[in-house]
Amino acid sequence: MKIKLSWLLFSFLFSISLSYAQPDRWQQRVKYKMDIDVDVTSNRFTGKQQLEYTNNSPDTLHKVFYHLYWNAFQPNSMMDVRSRELGKVAINNRPDWDGRVRDRIQNLKPDEIGYQKILSLKMNGVSQQFTVKETILEVVLKKPIAPKSKVVFNMEFESQVPLQVRRAGRDNPNTGVRYSMSQWYPKLCEYDYEGWHPTPYVAREFYGVWGDFDVKISIDKNYVLGGTGYLQNPQSIGFGYEAKGTKVTLPAGNKLTWHFVAPEVHDFVWAADPEFRHIVRQVPGGPAIHVLYNYKENDAKNDEAWTKIADAAVQVLPFIEKKFGKYPYKQYSFIHGGDGGMEYPMATLISGPSIGTAFHEWMHTWYQMLMGTNESLYAWMDEGFTSFGESLVSQYYRNLNTGNAVTQSSTGTGPRRDSNVQPQENPHSDAYAGYFALVRSGREEPMTTHADHFESNFGYSIAAYSKGEVFLEQLGYIVGAQVRDQILVDYYNKWKFKHPNVNDFIRVAEQKSDMKLDWYREYWVNTTKTIDYGIDSLYEQSGTTKIRLKRTGKVPMPIDLVVTFKDGTRELHYVPMYLMFGEKPAESDSIRRTTYEAWKWTHPTYEISTSHKLQDIIKVEIDPSGRLADVNKKDNTLELTW
Repeated sequence: MKIKLSWLLFSFLFSISLSYAQPDRWQQRVKYKMDIDVDVTSNRFTGKQQLEYTNNSPDTLHKVFYHLYWNAFQPNSMMDVRSRELGKVAINNRPDWDGRVRDRIQNLKPDEIGYQKILSLKMNGVSQQFTVKETILEVVLKKPIAPKSKVVFNMEFESQVPLQVRRAGRDNPNTGVRYSMSQWYPKLCEYDYEGWHPTPYVAREFYGVWGDFDVKISIDKNYVLGGTGYLQNPQSIGFGYEAKGTKVTLPAGNKLTWHFVAPEVHDFVWAADPEFRHIVRQVPGGPAIHVLYNYKENDAKNDEAWTKIADAAVQVLPFIEKKFGKYPYKQYSFIHGGDGGMEYPMATLISGPSIGTAFHEWMHTWYQMLMGTNESLYAWMDEGFTSFGESLVSQYYRNLNTGNAVTQSSTGTGPRRDSNVQPQENPHSDAYAGYFALVRSGREEPMTTHADHFESNFGYSIAAYSKGEVFLEQLGYIVGAQVRDQILVDYYNKWKFKHPNVNDFIRVAEQKSDMKLDWYREYWVNTTKTIDYGIDSLYEQSGTTKIRLKRTGKVPMPIDLVVTFKDGTRELHYVPMYLMFGEKPAESDSIRRTTYEAWKWTHPTYEISTSHKLQDIIKVEIDPSGRLADVNKKDNTLELTW
């Protein structure tokens, strides 16, 4: 009995230690209530913030951190100095700084800088000690937050809206928009299984806590607002938000209070301008589409371009939802403002009526707004996946509006085709070209590099956008395009409203494809090794033609090789890669496929064979689909003239 009790005790303690070693993926939770009063003369506002914070972690929290993003827009800030230092580096005869930032922060005057000043902070009614460290507020708690408990923070703050420099700001000289209000409130930093993430605002990328927002913004009556969330008092506001055919009753006074509620989001954005024109479209059975833009008198082309965005959104949403998952909110807003384009929950700020930019920012809803990855660590899962979606949506929209009668493929990548044997108009060709240019430049860094720590903006941008996009298209080459598309839907269904990382995505991909894919993450994400396969030689032996392939690059891959004969027939020879422990399904039934034993990554050469004579062959080609990111395609094709 004594031995059995000891064994039971050991088993119990072991199970507890295992549960702590492999905890569930808990998530913290926030609930913001904010009252904002804007003075459009001084470009300042005061705010009261009540934040209900739920600590779902197994950890006791002795401090918390907030983001104070606008403190970056002050001379000699980290953002200022980082931009100027990168500007000293010339790439392709151009300074490597962000052209929108350059050295502009250094030259901001006192009434043009941005700031967020914390006037008071209490937790559960007790004042707390805090320290402002530029864009991070560190709060040392008088009483720690216990695991599985809830606290309420009350904060009073004052902010000055900076002159438009990057994303947020006022009086944008290029758009004419008065206020682009992004990163505008003290925002609690994320705490997850890796600990706190008090990432200073140096250049890019964000990470937020899932929760609910209740925001009231008081501003002069002539200003029109758009942003995250659902307007709760449209009949007291008007400007196109009121129900059609109903009367608007404006309150007394010189200001209106706009009341927005946004459930299940991790950020909140808004913009305001007295000249905003408001277009509304309703997707049948779906969300309302709002477009707010700076109206220009007697500029019909401007009106037409912004109207086109509203109509395009209605057209493409069914395609997006089929490919990537259902849009879960009741509204989405495309708002004139910011610089370039910048995504937020239920809304985006775009500097002009570009359809491509609108599609890109909207696709960020699926890849970041609904998959709240840590963008600083996984920027390519944000920008790259979004760019992949943008390319497909843009192609779909073009086909829809050019009278293109071809049947769309089940993968959405263009006209129906033999996806692994036939070249096509590749919607991702720009991404591949960008990636190849990065490799040639010698400035490539692993995609595991923190977004702010890349040695060049050039290297970051191509790694995040282009190489990230190639990751998904090339995944279709590995597992099959249709399987890849199913992976994306499964990924959405499993990880929406959560914080997935690259390993979470890879596990979904492995489960759907029935392959091992950790090697793909290792090579493509963690290293800068490249793919380079080639046709080494052909020879005939006893009436059989042997084709020797060679691997020069360090990234192993499966191989699709197509042999074309004089009589016009073709053969597909498929060689899986050993580390996959599986093979992709045939992507076409119009060509006979021969599947070989897996190519071991340790072996530099591999031979395949065909029963045809050597002189019957006119062409041998590795990956006619162009999905393999082979950095040297010169030896991928051999054409024979007899």
